[in-house]
Amino acid sequence: MAAPGFWDNREAANKLVTELKTINHASKPIDKLDAALREIGVLFELAAQDAELAQELRTSLERFAIDVEDLELKMTFTGPHDSANAYLTIHAGAGGTESCDWVVMLMRMYRMYLERHGYELKILDTVEGEEAGYRKITVHVIGDDAFGYLRGEVGVHRLVRLSPFDANHRRHTTFASVDAIPEIEEDEEIEVKPEEIRVDTYRAGGAGGQHVNKTSSAVRITHVPTGIVVQCQNERSQHSNRKMAYSMLRARLYLLREREREAELAKIYSEKGEIAFGSQMRSYVLHPYQMVKDHRTGFETGNAQAVLDGKLEGFITAYLRGTLKGGGRS
Repeated sequence: MAAPGFWDNREAANKLVTELKTINHASKPIDKLDAALREIGVLFELAAQDAELAQELRTSLERFAIDVEDLELKMTFTGPHDSANAYLTIHAGAGGTESCDWVVMLMRMYRMYLERHGYELKILDTVEGEEAGYRKITVHVIGDDAFGYLRGEVGVHRLVRLSPFDANHRRHTTFASVDAIPEIEEDEEIEVKPEEIRVDTYRAGGAGGQHVNKTSSAVRITHVPTGIVVQCQNERSQHSNRKMAYSMLRARLYLLREREREAELAKIYSEKGEIAFGSQMRSYVLHPYQMVKDHRTGFETGNAQAVLDGKLEGFITAYLRGTLKGGGRS
């Protein structure tokens, strides 16, 4: 990259840099397994002479098996941005206040899963429901392979339960949609023309209509040609909110470009369908029985509460293994 003329052809240089980052990222877990395997070899020889080391050997073997399985899943991360940070957005669908509360439940589920796996979450924007919960919430997920793990969560999520908002405590069915997009690096060739955007600033609102500050620090950017709207209100300054909003806009424009090139991404993002009955990719049933089922992979569990507490590994693994067997994303 320091060679003379490397950056003369910026598009080719950016492509090469991206490929290099992908190779380096993929080599890390292989290097880790190689080091672990050498350690196991040493322990195996020592355990033959010292019985007390047998338990340490078993622990190392169990950890090695987990790391091998994790590497197998990472083999599904073939997209150019699977290793990137992600923007996760949850929208309320059919169901009124019930669906706004469902957004809160889903956000808690993802937060518990992601934080347990070492990811950092930053709330970027919220739109509160009229009575409870959120109409929409967007968070920035920071950490290796965030988009790779979350891309399989895109779609409509259906909840069946006895509603706490129903005076007669009847069973309700409600929906919310989950969307995930990768954070695009600054050197990507995603052009945002100043004359094609409208930037609005406003006061960031808090709970109960209270203003969380007295200045117009929140930023909303509208990309006029596509109608894409992004907004950020939770950073500390208008400058920070503007920078984050631009980053989200570039990410959405990137996906729009990819839709035009790849029919598969178009299917994932453009054909999610109405956020209502019949379009769900996963159902969470809390009454009259307990079950969570993914309708794409067939994976299910009767421990619905564990799933809502962030135990998503089975569902994410089933989806990623499915894409590996299918030779691509499903």
